[in-house]
Amino acid sequence: MVNKAVSIQGYEGSFHQMAAETYFGDGVKVIPCATFRDVIKIAEDKKLSNGGVMAIENSIAGSILPNYTLLQNNQTLKITGEIYLPIAQHLMVNPGVRLDDINEVHSHHMAIQQCMEYLGKRHWKLVETEDTALSAKHVFQRKSKHIAAVASRLAADMFGLEIVAENIHTQKSNYTRFLILERIEETEPVSNANKASINFITDHTKGSLAKVLTLIASEGINLSKLQSMPIAGTNFKYSFHADLEFDSLLQFDKVLKVIDHFTEQVKVFGIYRNGQMADYI
Repeated sequence: MVNKAVSIQGYEGSFHQMAAETYFGDGVKVIPCATFRDVIKIAEDKKLSNGGVMAIENSIAGSILPNYTLLQNNQTLKITGEIYLPIAQHLMVNPGVRLDDINEVHSHHMAIQQCMEYLGKRHWKLVETEDTALSAKHVFQRKSKHIAAVASRLAADMFGLEIVAENIHTQKSNYTRFLILERIEETEPVSNANKASINFITDHTKGSLAKVLTLIASEGINLSKLQSMPIAGTNFKYSFHADLEFDSLLQFDKVLKVIDHFTEQVKVFGIYRNGQMADYI
């Protein structure tokens, strides 16, 4: 998708950029955003972008709950794809700097925590920053001989840094799931779609949620994700985000009809192809 532009959360060299390039190809232009709300705002504006890429959950940290709310409140975008990106953290420095030269390591607090088993073995000062890629950029800009960053391989390549220790994250199987978002009026049906994301609110009858889940299973559909979300302005009432995997659109359409009797509202966020696990780099 050469000449496509998509909004991402974070800075150039971030895992969001890696996800965008893995899905669309190296020709995609990324528009860095400070917050996920900005990602949605830019993705909605056809003068600024062709859509957005937004993280939704991590295999270790779990769901990013505010992003489910962003999806629920949005009327302009739909999910057209997804990608599972491995989160590989590397220790990087300016060329010529050795491990023994390092006295500080900078990175996002989550990345530091993910690498604590490695980082805790040395007496380095650990400095939390707002972004992994930005930490790498600052190491490059300062030409520091004593500060290292923990970030992606893409960040090292972009800023000319050397990786002195690769794959330093403790949990070696760490994936983040990213959603591909595009404007509804500009999308076409995804060919060979086999997954959908929906949000539903059950009615007030006893056991209605159990009935909905039973009906989904009885139609041969795999429920790969179920996330409860509190409904603002209510006393402990919830909506439910569900990711459904199916063999055909007819199968999905049928399940929407059968659960209609036990729900007050159903919203389809997108119908797309099940994403594949990308390789570690």
